[in-house]
Amino acid sequence: MQQLRIGMIGTGWFSQVHADNLIVMEGLKLQAICGSSIDKGKQMAKHYGANGYGNVTEMLEAEQLDAVYICVPPMVHGEIEEQLIERGIPFLVEKPIAINSEVPRQLLQKIKDKSLLTSVGYHLRYKETVHQMKQLLSEQMVGMAVGQWMGSMPGVSWWRQQEGSGGQFIEQTTHIVDILRYCLGEVEEVYAVYGNRVAHEQHENVSVADVGTVTLKLMNGVIANISNTCILPGNVDQSGITFYTNEGLLDWNNNRLNVVTSNIRTEYSDPTNPYVAESEAFIHAIRTGDSSRIRSDYEDAFKTQLVTSAALESANTGLPTKIQY
Repeated sequence: MQQLRIGMIGTGWFSQVHADNLIVMEGLKLQAICGSSIDKGKQMAKHYGANGYGNVTEMLEAEQLDAVYICVPPMVHGEIEEQLIERGIPFLVEKPIAINSEVPRQLLQKIKDKSLLTSVGYHLRYKETVHQMKQLLSEQMVGMAVGQWMGSMPGVSWWRQQEGSGGQFIEQTTHIVDILRYCLGEVEEVYAVYGNRVAHEQHENVSVADVGTVTLKLMNGVIANISNTCILPGNVDQSGITFYTNEGLLDWNNNRLNVVTSNIRTEYSDPTNPYVAESEAFIHAIRTGDSSRIRSDYEDAFKTQLVTSAALESANTGLPTKIQY
């Protein structure tokens, strides 16, 4: 088996999650890691026996990489992907793919022109319960869905800045939007209301909204509401999505799926490690050219980005926003 040489851009928590999974996979070598500084790059690289860098261009010129993982804050996207596309290097990029839709729209066209293999870190699609829920919903008449991502405010400074993260709906709640799309199809229109209630008084330099709710109209007629907040104290959180159908309800969160009908209530647990499954699908595609196991490529993830960006536009204008595909 040919050994694949993998590069990593970013040294945060997600980078370490992916690195830990990659180093135990057969036929892989975590070859190089690039941080926002040479010190950060070398420090993480030393732990994994890789080469450390503080500059993406230097890493790509020095190494012959078969694929790259991009795990950087939302506002950094653009130039990194440009360099990989230019060199024809497949990449897996963590969500969200930007703080807006303009940058990924430009990148997507270049990806298509190169027919470049990509994967995006909507890892929840790889949960067995999500796959099961998608199948069950395809056999029922769905009326509406209600989702939420309720938690505390992350400690990193860029997350609290609108120009850094894009806000909670773009940076976190995008996972719930993506599950909605994955299970039911495309969104036609959104109407969003965001507010500032608590975080601006508790923390300095906060420019993101700390509460919000978004109504979504899907092309198939289903209506949905997805709400979020980041005002809760640490270790208090709630996230998931519930679908209401002619046969009952399907209530999902990261740990389980509850299916409730008039006659029975069934709970399904899910031991799947979605990060491992996500990487296995990506690596399989690099080796074989078969990308069928990748559940979110860049083109698909762009559609989720369009929805979350449209919600921000709606919140800013106070008007419903149609999705411009």
